[in-house]
Amino acid sequence: MAQAFGTDETPVYDLVGVGFGPSNLALAIALTEHNGAGSETVTAHFLERQPRFGWHRGMLIEDATMQVSFLKDLVTLRDPASRFSFLSYLHAKGRLIDFVNHKNLFPLRVEFHDYFEWAAAQVDDLVSYGHEVVAVRPVTVDGEVAYLDVEARAAGEPVTLRARNLVVATGLRPHLPDGVTPSARVWHNSELLHRVDAVDGDTARRFVVVGAGQSAAEVTAFLHDRFPRAQVCSVFSRFGYSPSDDSPFANRIFDPAAVDEFYAAPEDARRRLMDYHGNTNYSVVDLDLIDDLYRRLYQERVLGRERLRMLHASRPVAVDETGDGVRVTIESLTSGDRTVLDSDVVVYATGYRPADALALLGDLATHCHRDDRGRPCVERDYRVRTAPGLRPGIYLQGGGTEHTHGITSSLLSNNAVRSGEILRSILDQRATPVETAEPAAAGYAVSGTAGR
Repeated sequence: MAQAFGTDETPVYDLVGVGFGPSNLALAIALTEHNGAGSETVTAHFLERQPRFGWHRGMLIEDATMQVSFLKDLVTLRDPASRFSFLSYLHAKGRLIDFVNHKNLFPLRVEFHDYFEWAAAQVDDLVSYGHEVVAVRPVTVDGEVAYLDVEARAAGEPVTLRARNLVVATGLRPHLPDGVTPSARVWHNSELLHRVDAVDGDTARRFVVVGAGQSAAEVTAFLHDRFPRAQVCSVFSRFGYSPSDDSPFANRIFDPAAVDEFYAAPEDARRRLMDYHGNTNYSVVDLDLIDDLYRRLYQERVLGRERLRMLHASRPVAVDETGDGVRVTIESLTSGDRTVLDSDVVVYATGYRPADALALLGDLATHCHRDDRGRPCVERDYRVRTAPGLRPGIYLQGGGTEHTHGITSSLLSNNAVRSGEILRSILDQRATPVETAEPAAAGYAVSGTAGR
């Protein structure tokens, strides 16, 4: 299964990955370890539009912590002895003993991001950054779609890789309510750290944060600390922040075995499970952060200078940019009363939505089965169910499979195990190569750079 050239000198890989966030990073590590074990080589390359590895950089607030245990890293639940584990990273950085003494399962988010970068640097021969995938096209041999040509652009130049299997991990997209247009003063929270330095701390007087989840609470606390002269108004439709359920039994919904149960369940049972356990992840906040914000709120009332303001059971009904700010009209859901807030910036912490994982396929998407709600039909091994005559496997990970695989499908909890399952599926199902060309020389260069 060595990489080979097709008849038109296009490089052929066993696996081409679209996107290189934590999901495909974990897959790259899994196949690196597979190849390093002396097994039959699996050739692969990943294409990432960002210029370097990055995971939610705009929310890497210095004191924000992970909401999952460090043991749910890129590898440990698949292979506890892997050299790519978070503990191996700590050892390499000289912080292992310090971390153990800290007695904490939940690292700082900036530290976990550094771990991701450390791991990505060890497999950077498998990824080309600055490559945006623009199309996927069929390659037909003897009346069958035998390969997929993955077309990308890098610095304005076209690049094409040919794949026996495609793994799409394009992640989630920031979501804004209908009618809200992002601007220099209206942000999604994913842009927080990219934009906040442009705000003058001496003149800023008010910020409005919309949302009730972890990100909204983190943004509220951050702005309250960062701008001590400004008021921070948190707007949410609930009566207050709701705590996340991270109790041991509830956390079983994230276990690898829970994926099997969810996948085998009938549709109505799947919906009930999502409803029952939504409070483990969606629109909920870590209890320590809730307590911290309430402490601030109460302390300010005692001192008579209330900079932190909670507008509960409310929603923004109008957001209008003025010459020097944003005028936000807030409506109470209980009374209908309206409050007008003139603010410097409005931050929407309104979550993310999965992109259409099959959008890149163009006309090829018609070969992919969908359910009665238009969602892709996905097998247990994360392979999209396709019509006869399409030989390559199309796999989804990190998004687009929540309806079939459960709440953990776009989260870090099952990342290591999921990547191992996808690799095993590719090993089990790969077809006999069609091309007869000689294998390509090692170190084929994408855009002229070895391994990129």
